[in-house]
Formats: sequence, structure tokens, C-alpha cells
Amino acid sequence: MSDTILVTGCAGFIGSAVAARLLAQGRRVVGIDNLNDYYDPGLKRARLASISDHPAFAFVEGDIASTDAVQALFAAHRPARVIHLAAQAGVRYSLVNPQAYAQANLVGFVTMLEACRHNGVEHLVYASTSSVYGASRAMPFSPRQVTDQPLTLYAATKKANELMAHSYSHLFALPTTGLRFFTVYGPWDRPDMAMQIFARAIVSGQPIPLFNRGEMRRDFTFIDDIVEGVVRVCDHTAAPDASWNPENPVPGSSRAPFRVYNIGRNAPERLAHVVALLEHHFGREARKELLPMQPGDVPETFADVSDLEAATGFAPTVSIEEGVERFVAWYRHYHRV
Repeated sequence: MSDTILVTGCAGFIGSAVAARLLAQGRRVVGIDNLNDYYDPGLKRARLASISDHPAFAFVEGDIASTDAVQALFAAHRPARVIHLAAQAGVRYSLVNPQAYAQANLVGFVTMLEACRHNGVEHLVYASTSSVYGASRAMPFSPRQVTDQPLTLYAATKKANELMAHSYSHLFALPTTGLRFFTVYGPWDRPDMAMQIFARAIVSGQPIPLFNRGEMRRDFTFIDDIVEGVVRVCDHTAAPDASWNPENPVPGSSRAPFRVYNIGRNAPERLAHVVALLEHHFGREARKELLPMQPGDVPETFADVSDLEAATGFAPTVSIEEGVERFVAWYRHYHRV
């Protein structure tokens, strides 16, 4: 067993940032990504270019749903820990292409669990989502809450990942930790995410679609905070919870080596305020199209990160004002605005 860390989805928004942080810490990293065309593969390759020359980084182009590809990767690199970020992303896309989610998020996750089980992996950390809270209105969202009413297939596949992870933790003593990300944004983010959609509209003079008439509130979390949380959790191996009571079970922990944490800013922001910040930094007024709620949307997300802070000593700190300023600076440079 080497001290290599496997990062799946390493050409993605979060995956590439996590790989870069690990390399900066002197870790050895192997990454896998299929570079699919869900959005511009050129953006994925540009992210990869920023880390591909590092001597401690190895890249494998492959599909995490392919048993042969994953087995070959594990045989060649023998990763000690796995940070599993590869997935079919996007809430609304799951309404039109559900098969992509079944293949990447369900088949791909089982493939990764099996590889970890049979190769003695010390800790599997994987991406979940705030979307698993679904129909709940109990704010702030806590991993101690029951999450049995997902509103989209995307959320359902991520909830399924948590359940599958628990079964492997229980049956095979595989330490697993799921991380529910809350509205991640920042440099290099995906074109289908809110910040990029808003920025493109402002720069091009097109209307910004604001659902729930701009009154949606999201717990926007800057990419650097997400990365810090992921790396800290990776080094904090999940262990059985000695206080877990089967007569009053807490969903976020277990008698098995299993944990689930939120990573969010713990400070929800109105979309109208976020747009105002973008307008300020671009120096342009946005055209706003006020729309009703969309199917699968929720009016607010708000993360309770107390369990994460207690376990790792970390809670996100980057304000929305600082984060938007840094995002706009990157956007101007990358898109030559």
C-alpha cells in the first residue's frame, strides 16, 4: 500500500482544486476522469493543465463505472485513501437524462466501493449534496436529520450513495465519510452553476433568470472552504461512534466506521444580493427575469456545520463578498472580459 491518494473526477471543479491542494501539501495524487461532454471538455482540460506537470501527479482517463478501468488503476497505483468526487452533476439535468445519473452515481459508486473493499483502502471520502434534505424545512439542515424525501433523481442517487456507503462500513469495516456540499462556487466552476450563469448574463446583457422572484436563499460556499474541509476529513478517518444508540439512532453516524458531514458557509444569502455583488464587480447592471419556483427547487438551504467543526476543528470562513470578488477576478481573466 502506497501513501497515494486517489481523486476521482480530478478534472472537475472540486476535484481539480482538491488535487491541487493535496499536491501543494506534498502528497502523491492519482486522478481519474472520463472528460465527458456534459459541459465544455476544454474547461476540464484547462483545469488539468494547472496540475498535470506536477511530478507527484498521475492522470488516468477512464470511467469510474468501468470495473476493468478501476481495477487497473488500483493495481497500478495502490491508493491508500480515496476522495470520490466523480459523478453526474446537475439537479435539472436529471429531469431529462436520468440514465446518466444511474450509470455514474449508482453503478460508479458501487464500483468504487468494491475497489476500496478489495484493496484495503484506509478511508473513502465521497461527495454527497445538500439536495438530500429535499422537502425538509427544518433549518439549519443537520446531518442528524432524517433525509428520506429527495425531490430530484440527482438527490436520490446521492442519498443512495450514503446508504450504500453505510452498508460497506457495516459489513466490511470500510471507513467512509460523506460530505454534503452546499452551493459551491468560485474560480473554475462549472458553466451550469449559478455564478457562471449570472456572470455570463451580466456580461452579455442577457436577462438573468431569478427563480422564486429572487427570494431564493442559498448557503453559498467558496471553493477554498470546500477543499479545506475535504482534505481535513480525508485525514480524519471515520470511526465507530461509541455513543450511537440503536433505540434512538442518529443518521449521521453509526456503530460502523461511518460519518456524514455538511460543508456549508452557515450563512444563506438571497440570490438578489448575490446578483447585486456581481453587478458591482462587473460594473454593469443586470437585466432580471423574475420567475416562479422550478420543480425540484427548494426556497432555502442553510448548513449546520457543528459536527464538522467538532470533528476537524474547521468551519468555512470565506464571506460572500470576498468570494464573489475573487470569482469575478478569475472570470474576467479566463474569459478575457
